[in-house]
Amino acid sequence: MLEIQQINTFRGPAHILRGVSLTVGDAEAVCLVGRNGAGKTTTIDSIMGLLPVRSGAIAFKGRDITRLPAHERARLGIGYSPEDSGIFPDLTVAENFQISQLMGASRGRGASTSGAEMDERILAVFPEVKEFTGRRGLNLSGGQKKMVAIARAMTLSPSILLLDEPFEGLAPVVVNRFIDAVKKIKGMGISLLIAESNLNTATRIADRLYAIDRGEIIFQGDPKSALQNEEVMKTIRG
Repeated sequence: MLEIQQINTFRGPAHILRGVSLTVGDAEAVCLVGRNGAGKTTTIDSIMGLLPVRSGAIAFKGRDITRLPAHERARLGIGYSPEDSGIFPDLTVAENFQISQLMGASRGRGASTSGAEMDERILAVFPEVKEFTGRRGLNLSGGQKKMVAIARAMTLSPSILLLDEPFEGLAPVVVNRFIDAVKKIKGMGISLLIAESNLNTATRIADRLYAIDRGEIIFQGDPKSALQNEEVMKTIRG
């Protein structure tokens, strides 16, 4: 589904990613785990095309997308939920969905998400969204914004979702709710790449884990192996 090969990415003069490689398979949930500043968001932004890679390659379904602009990657079926949710504050939830829906419709895969005519997939994952579709983005709670960001990405009918810190700042009970939602999304056959700081949370949802530190992948494997790896545990926990 997604393959990243030896990418190097800079933010200004700072060399952030140093030869990062990872893969995500069909209907697979992969977590990229690391401390704040380890390179997780930069990896997601590089895949989405929000940051240019200096070298290396990114392929989606066998197609080289390394130089494609972000909107073209979205049209191919890469959904994205940023760390800060990225909700348009002056638009309603329904209008936020419509923007993404129009992009999906441009490739013949969008579904109607306006008003009460909600996308069935969204309601299957986040039935709560129906209650506040008419509410403006600035009037949503932090958890609701994250919910809307993920649901908005789903209106593209994506093949893969990139979720940047979807559980950050949420109460434990809300984290449980989101983990259940992620499992439902995976059950729909959608692949997931999730940037996550909490290793224990990541092990609850990931088929495979990558650990990143100082812009380099230091571990890849199954969650159980990560928990048993003292070096990984020490690095992530600081």
